[in-house]
Amino acid sequence: MTFYTGKMCSTFTRAKSMQPLDTRHCTAFDGHRLLASGTLASVACAAKQALDAGSQGPVLIFDDRLGRTVEVDFRGTTDEMLARLEPSTADQTTTEQPTPRGPGRPKLGVVAREVTLLPRHWDWLNSQSGGASVTLRQLVEKARRHGSTSERARRAAEAADHFMRTMAGDLPDYEEASRAFWRGDRDAFAQLIDAWPKDVRQHLHYLATVAWDEKEDAG
Repeated sequence: MTFYTGKMCSTFTRAKSMQPLDTRHCTAFDGHRLLASGTLASVACAAKQALDAGSQGPVLIFDDRLGRTVEVDFRGTTDEMLARLEPSTADQTTTEQPTPRGPGRPKLGVVAREVTLLPRHWDWLNSQSGGASVTLRQLVEKARRHGSTSERARRAAEAADHFMRTMAGDLPDYEEASRAFWRGDRDAFAQLIDAWPKDVRQHLHYLATVAWDEKEDAG
């Protein structure tokens, strides 16, 4: 498996006033051959190099987190192509301004809000160690942690599925491999994709393993 070094982009300099390049992790394929894996900028450089060299393609770039193809405008020079790349909205971070805290337990930043429950719910909450407020906070944190891991597992599974459908939808045993993936049958999945092109097989196996591991972590 060959990874692009990114030398082609070494002379590109962005003006300070411009947005930073998209840093999501991507992988590019020229047909069934892996071109590069890394940031969108470095992968786009590898894809453009292949296209400029007369590749018959198709040359596709995948967002590894989503398993979906990324559209890149390859027209013009490498610098012009890179200048058109914009940060992914999902990867941009925002800085939240701290909310002024009123009196009462400022270290925890507790905010008082009305909660409407049935009498039996209040009875149960008040019987818990620490009282209603502490118990509610613990329940919310537990739900947040579980929801986060479940969401990661779902996204990882969909990423592997999208990549497999795009790159292997016409390959032998695709349907059976897809069913084995969703069942979580790792041995059957590995056997069914064993005859597929090496680079496609290896990248798909990586995505599938991430999805299975995330599902196990989510319980």
